[in-house]
Amino acid sequence: MVKEELKFTIEVYDSSDELNEADAFLLSEARSVTQFAYAPYSNFQVGAVAKLVNGEIVSGTNQENASYPAGICAERSLLSTAASNHPGVAIETMAITYNNLKGESNTPVSPCGICRQTLSEFQNRYKKPIRIILSGMKGKVQIIDNAGFLLPLAFTSEDLK
Repeated sequence: MVKEELKFTIEVYDSSDELNEADAFLLSEARSVTQFAYAPYSNFQVGAVAKLVNGEIVSGTNQENASYPAGICAERSLLSTAASNHPGVAIETMAITYNNLKGESNTPVSPCGICRQTLSEFQNRYKKPIRIILSGMKGKVQIIDNAGFLLPLAFTSEDLK
């Protein structure tokens, strides 16, 4: 038997005030677009904003549905928008945030499992890691250099061969 260790590093900032200008801008935009989320059931508005490698900015928000499986998360909404409106253009950095209308929004929250798988597929498709910025409406900020770190044993196209 062999034990293998999987590790990655997360940059942690006390607030968005410590971020460089580009990252602070993306996070600010993500915080702003949470207002466009449709979350009447969870009251948990999620916003995602990404800078593409060509400099374009795209956004997405969660869109809930009374038939819960029919909703879509902000991250997948953004990825669909990016792929549809900017085909063949990779994502450089994505900021993801949330506004919890029932409580605090002051700690980073990580994407759900389906979004992690979709982020993994997207960056494999474009052969470029996606930097992820995670935060609430205020408080600590986490930056992860590669979305693949969120799902270290991802199911990929290689598994289908």
